[in-house]
Amino acid sequence: MILSISRPFNYRIRALIRKEVAQIRRDRRLAFSLILPPTLQLLLLGFALSATVTDIKLGAVDDSRTPDSRELIATLAESKSFRLVSYYASVGQLGDALSRGSIDAGVVVPYDYTRDLQRGRPVTVQFLLNAMNANTAAISQGYAEGVLQSYNTGLRSAGLHAAFQQISAHDVSRRGRVQLQSTFLYNPGLKDSWFIVTGVFGLLLILNSSLVASGAMVREREAGTIEQLLMSPATTSEIVIAKIAPLFVLLFIMALLAIAIMKIAFGVPFHGKLPVVLSGAALCILSGISLGTVNATFAKSALQAQLMVFFINPPLNSTAGALNPVEAMPRWLQRFTVINPIHHFAMIARGSLLKGSGFIDLWPNFLGLFAFTLILGALSVWRFRKQLS
Repeated sequence: MILSISRPFNYRIRALIRKEVAQIRRDRRLAFSLILPPTLQLLLLGFALSATVTDIKLGAVDDSRTPDSRELIATLAESKSFRLVSYYASVGQLGDALSRGSIDAGVVVPYDYTRDLQRGRPVTVQFLLNAMNANTAAISQGYAEGVLQSYNTGLRSAGLHAAFQQISAHDVSRRGRVQLQSTFLYNPGLKDSWFIVTGVFGLLLILNSSLVASGAMVREREAGTIEQLLMSPATTSEIVIAKIAPLFVLLFIMALLAIAIMKIAFGVPFHGKLPVVLSGAALCILSGISLGTVNATFAKSALQAQLMVFFINPPLNSTAGALNPVEAMPRWLQRFTVINPIHHFAMIARGSLLKGSGFIDLWPNFLGLFAFTLILGALSVWRFRKQLS
């Protein structure tokens, strides 16, 4: 009895499964969206969201210019955490490099380094850190202190200096050591919230602008008003501009509110000029709108447009360095930040608000945002014109 009932039941199940498989085979996009995006996102997130900082760009000022001072700098540079980028002639040049973002940390060896070390005196080496990311700065300081601890142990055990042979073991542990004096720039209190909210600011601008723009463009097509636009004397560029102008105004108001919240609720300092941040926010909004408009020209429905936006945004977020340090990414993945609008805006916001940088200092990031907006804007107009024709 049970077998007689189960046989037609199994037959119906198999028939329905074959029907669903046939539908999936006809809809290749569904299979693509189920398999490839999660795989790529897992790969990118696994590499990008790492707490280990291994590529800290280091600059050095060697006022001593002796074999001992060069050995100290080489010991830092040869560790797994630091990468020596350049020597600088003065502390001022080192500070400029830190402000530009060319380096993440700088070591300053004093003029009397070797003399004091040979006399068994404690030597203080200055260590300057870009502390916009408080977590990375604290980790970098810990790495440097660990390297110096090993360096001091090596000095004592090898007996490299004659002064160490003339004093007691107690004095050796107390004198003739290299000490680190860390200075945290741009964020002396090491507040994590300053780094996080300036990064989230860019994430929200791109996500909201791309979602709103793609939804508005797709709804226009679903409502059947494209034919009315075809009857108007307006050009394709004018139609696109008219669609995005109100969205831009609303999103810019959101950006103003976000800046006020950062200042009032989180105490983010405003060392720079407000027009710099607002110009970056405007370009970031236009980048997101361009991204959403291009996305809408490929989507067939509003739901599909939203899914495409949520597929595109996670890779952008994870490779932007907005919430996690760029130094924690593999070097091959760091190259993708050049074409990431969220990364460029995060650098503009942090550079202006925390460092006081202006347009001249941040021009590479403004150029990156402008290029991204221009290319995607031209692509969206071309795709929209193709659809209208």
